Amino acid sequence: MQQNEFEHYLNKLLSSETIKDYCPNGLQIQGQANIKKIVTGVTASQALIDQAIALQADTLLVHHGYFWKNEPYVIRGIKYQRIKALFEHNINLFAYHLPIDVHPMLGNNAQLGKLLSIENIQALTGVSPEGIVMQGELSSALSADEFAQTINKVLNRACLHIAPPSNKKISTVAWCTGGGQNYIEQAAAQGIDAFITGEASEQTTHIAREMNIHFFAAGHHATERYGIKALGEHIHQALGLEVTFIDIDNPV
Repeated sequence: MQQNEFEHYLNKLLSSETIKDYCPNGLQIQGQANIKKIVTGVTASQALIDQAIALQADTLLVHHGYFWKNEPYVIRGIKYQRIKALFEHNINLFAYHLPIDVHPMLGNNAQLGKLLSIENIQALTGVSPEGIVMQGELSSALSADEFAQTINKVLNRACLHIAPPSNKKISTVAWCTGGGQNYIEQAAAQGIDAFITGEASEQTTHIAREMNIHFFAAGHHATERYGIKALGEHIHQALGLEVTFIDIDNPV
């Protein structure tokens, strides 16, 4: 498949041109014109690039790419080493950030909700872009310990749990994968019992305790593995291209 056709397909599928983001979405580093073999992963780290080179991939498709807002413009250090490796092996780098978070079927939020068997899923109102925070219900109320065990089993890692003084049972859940801890107040204001994201900040503890909401930090990487994986599976099924998902371990 031609490079420009592939980018057009992804842009349309993910509605990337309608979403205001902190980085460019789409083709970030130009490589081979004809795309046949794709490696997908969460972040375009050197380790993932090395794996793509070893597999002789012509394209790397990730959630976290390069050229973030407010980062230095210069290409030096690890950024230089990464981009140099892509150029030397003529590998395309495609990156989609918020479009992969919010896609209603393939997105990180959609995939996490599916993995946790959350029902009646919908976007949390009053938050932009739509779908960046989702909400839903558990089939039956769980204690915080029971719900933490579910998260740990699904994501294969021990989550951080901050309980409110009431330690109430959990029936309703809201979540934002990755670094979404700042949305906890919106979830609590709408009466949600628990909020899940990837990371925590110092103030998150106080908000959870004072606004009577359970908080679970389950890892930025761990909560965002599944959108890019689902996108790769879709590409293989829809376009017939060879796609390999590589999970570079990250405890954060």
